Amino acid sequence: MTQPSITLITGPTASGKSALAMRLAEETGAEIVGADSMQIYAELPILTAAATAEERARVPHHLVGVADAAESWSVGRWQAAATQALADIAARGKPALVVGGTGLYFRALTHGLADIPPVTRASSEALDEAGLRDALRALDPAAEARISPGDRQRLLRAHAVAVETGTSLSDWQAKTRPVLETGSWRALVVDVDRAPLYARCDARMAAMIEAGALDEVRALMDRNLDPALPALKAVGFRELSAHLRGEINLDEARIAAQQETRNYAKRQLTWFRNQTPDWERVAG
Repeated sequence: MTQPSITLITGPTASGKSALAMRLAEETGAEIVGADSMQIYAELPILTAAATAEERARVPHHLVGVADAAESWSVGRWQAAATQALADIAARGKPALVVGGTGLYFRALTHGLADIPPVTRASSEALDEAGLRDALRALDPAAEARISPGDRQRLLRAHAVAVETGTSLSDWQAKTRPVLETGSWRALVVDVDRAPLYARCDARMAAMIEAGALDEVRALMDRNLDPALPALKAVGFRELSAHLRGEINLDEARIAAQQETRNYAKRQLTWFRNQTPDWERVAG
């Protein structure tokens, strides 16, 4: 039996990728697999622009609102769950749309994840950046070259992996296998010019606040969860929670959350431009 088609749909926040996915799903009978690291969590559907109950009633969605905010989902955990969801959809004879803005999730499907043993980083932490770069250059020149200046965490990890496992991070990554077989998928990046994209970001954050995002944030704050949990890193959460603590007024919170949304969109644009240059672009 021919494997049903898999289409990857990504793009920056507020680009219209979810609307495109809904239209394609209704035209083709496809099911949607979420690829958004914040929409996994159930508590912030408004603030994360997750599919509504009405949309989920029209089109089956997977990996949207499936985790509690007290959990911490890694890329590997999402990859395993997405792989199972895609297998289940294929078994039903349906096409699948993998939709979201988390670039590392798409990379996990198309390139795979290296099965690297845990490392302590104790071998690396005493070194400053210059020392780390010198040491890493001797062990893993490819990793040293691709890690941006100031990115100490990635330098630490790459150095620790090479020292503690005896194999460079680049070699570990070269051994990975993609989840999706060649020829089984196509990919679309929803492209929007920066000025209108930023205007959409601003309008959507304002609409989220009007629709009840503050109530979502307040409910999570009342649980006194560890602020390091991923769900509490959702764009806008920090600014809206500052307002609810009385630190800033609502207009200040909205303006700051809009700025953070634009910053996030800019980072996504850069990532997709650098990491997916050969993927098809479609207008948003």
